[in-house]
Amino acid sequence: MEMLHQTQIDSPVGQLTLVANQQALRVLTWGDVGSSSARVAQLVSQAIAVSAVQHLVLARCVAQLEEYFAGEREDFDLPLQADGTDFQCAAWNVLRQIPYGTTMSYAEQAGRAGSPKASRAVGSANGRNPISIIVPCHRVIGADGSLTGFGGGLDTKRWLLEHERQVLNTR
Repeated sequence: MEMLHQTQIDSPVGQLTLVANQQALRVLTWGDVGSSSARVAQLVSQAIAVSAVQHLVLARCVAQLEEYFAGEREDFDLPLQADGTDFQCAAWNVLRQIPYGTTMSYAEQAGRAGSPKASRAVGSANGRNPISIIVPCHRVIGADGSLTGFGGGLDTKRWLLEHERQVLNTR
C-alpha cells in the first residue's frame, strides 16, 4: 500500500481536502468527503494527516490554490495522479484543456474525448473527478448554458466560474 498524506485548507469555497503520495496529488475534494466517489473517500481514509509544509506536493498545491483564489494563477503546474478508466481519464484530460474563465458543454467535452454521443457518460466521469478545481470540471455546463451537477454544489460552481470571469475582466 502506498503512503498517502493529507491536509485540509480553508478556501473561499469552503474547506478542501488534499491527498498526495510522494510524487503527485491524488485528491482535491470538498471538506465533506461523504459526497465524494467511493474511491476518493477510500484514498482520504487511508491518508495520514500532515501539515502541508511537511510535504512538498501538498505545499506546492496549497500555494498554487492560494494564488488561484487570489486571482494570480490561471493554470496549475502540479504532478497529478488520478485513478480512472481509460474513458474517465480521456474526459479528465479534456477538462484540463478548457481555458480559464470559459465553459464547454458536456456534448462538446464528449466529442473532444472521442465519444461524441457520450455526454451522459462524460457527466458521470466528471462526477468522479478526484481532483476538483485543478482538473476544472466546474467549467462544464449544460447544452442550454445551465449549471448542472457539481460535487461541491451549484453555488460553488457558480462562484468558481464568476471568480474566473472577474479575474479576466480586471486584466
